[in-house]
Amino acid sequence: MVPEATYAAKKKPSNFRYCLNTSTIRGQNPGILKYIEIASKAGYDGIELWIEDIKAYVKENSAAKLKQHLQDHKIKAENAIGFAPWMAADEAKSKAGFLQMEEEMKLLAEIGCSRVAAPAIGNTAPFDLMAAGEKYKQLIELGRRTGVRPQLEFWGAFVPFHHLGQTMMVAAVANDPDARILADVYHLFRGGSGFGGLKLLNGNAIEIFHMNDYVDTIPREQQEDKDRVYPGDGAAPLKEILTDLKNMGGEKVLSLELFNRTYWEQDPFEVAKTGLAKMKAAVKSLG
Repeated sequence: MVPEATYAAKKKPSNFRYCLNTSTIRGQNPGILKYIEIASKAGYDGIELWIEDIKAYVKENSAAKLKQHLQDHKIKAENAIGFAPWMAADEAKSKAGFLQMEEEMKLLAEIGCSRVAAPAIGNTAPFDLMAAGEKYKQLIELGRRTGVRPQLEFWGAFVPFHHLGQTMMVAAVANDPDARILADVYHLFRGGSGFGGLKLLNGNAIEIFHMNDYVDTIPREQQEDKDRVYPGDGAAPLKEILTDLKNMGGEKVLSLELFNRTYWEQDPFEVAKTGLAKMKAAVKSLG
């Protein structure tokens, strides 16, 4: 047996990269090319694009041109946000969701994006988490074939799949080394998961982590996406969260995901720059 102190000494802390989810400046609607340019100018390492924006662009242009634009601006497409109902309990919906996922994964591979969000959209509560785990395993296998790894995502206000515990169960049932969980400060709070569960995760279980904060002036159950604020401007225990992410080891992409309508009325570059500065300040506070 390796002594705990020796194990801790050998384990390398996580490396953090910084990413902009385009929801943060979605209200200004600058367009997909401008999203990339803003992320680059503001100093981000990567970007999370929405699949609907990618599809709209490719319809009029090409995936190759979008990939080149990312490369020209030295921005990595870290993940993509989509809503295919692959996990739906209704088998017809699930089958359609898998077909949609396959199409979207192939498109993402063309632009050099190797991850996609995989939420539980299409379900109603309650539903079979064991069956969901088997479907997630199939989705991971599809991801290996296409080169795009699905990130299992939960939403705090989505009753059927709102808790980190549910997500961990589905990932465990999949029993696959490529299982990944996409977590979020706001969703951990809003769904009542809390933050202690992050200590149970290790290594590469989390690759993408959505950064934001929540206020303490609105009851938890009444908070909405639009109420999210910059990291550090709310009540979240960011130092604890980031410490746990750091201690996990592996690569971690901290992605700023906000839907704040006040920010949507401001200059998108200034919003992006401010959010990055606040994320870096939170990480720096770890020492």
